[in-house]
Amino acid sequence: MTTLDLPDVGYGTGGATKEDVVRALRVGYRHLDTAQMYENEADVGEAVAESDVDRDDIVLATKVRPENLAPEDVKRTAKESLDRLGVEKVEMLYVHWPTAAYDAEETLPALDELREEGLVDHVCLSNFTPALLDETREVLESPVAAHQVECHPLFPQEELRAYAEEHDHRLVAYVPLARGEIFDHPVVSEVAERRGASAAQVCLAWAVEKGVVPIPKGSGDHAADNLAATEVGLDRADLEKLDGIEERRRVVDPETAPWNRA
Repeated sequence: MTTLDLPDVGYGTGGATKEDVVRALRVGYRHLDTAQMYENEADVGEAVAESDVDRDDIVLATKVRPENLAPEDVKRTAKESLDRLGVEKVEMLYVHWPTAAYDAEETLPALDELREEGLVDHVCLSNFTPALLDETREVLESPVAAHQVECHPLFPQEELRAYAEEHDHRLVAYVPLARGEIFDHPVVSEVAERRGASAAQVCLAWAVEKGVVPIPKGSGDHAADNLAATEVGLDRADLEKLDGIEERRRVVDPETAPWNRA
């Protein structure tokens, strides 16, 4: 297995159009994250095919719907995803949510088989608890390459960040901008003003400093601005201020999120 090497900031395609993805590739994104649930795999695939960026330079990720996690459904729908994307393989295939048809003993071996067939480079998980991650490590033959969860300064995921570091997988952050709810937070605004950056860039730079790979959505100029977060230098004082935010909340409701395109 090749080591999973991810750019510091990726592009989340939930709700994105083909034109959005084309623009994202043009401004420099090389990690594209889609899902069966987003119903835009074909658009993402067309954008990749029409781009001047070499396919080998793009890390392409998709996710299996919760209702498709029975073993035969995993294999069938993963291949359907490849067809929609117009590729022979994806670098990353996630279990989107361990709900509905998920059963570790049944689901995970199907992911191993896809990897053995060369259709998937890396097996990945999303929205797992530490207990479910422990179970996965007992059942899955492939290494867990990445775990994707909601993560931002209002919901910093200390336990799962530590787990990722201990077990050597990447933590990928969806809704890393808390759907904009954090933009007006006084601490974020203070740091942004000090650094001459946007609130969004500060949140993404925070994630990068924590070893997390954020995958914000963004269209138009926002996509380029988000990618420029890697140029924002946060110092220890900035990080201490952001880590000191007392308010803690998530913006994705776990009870409804499997049917939510966030």
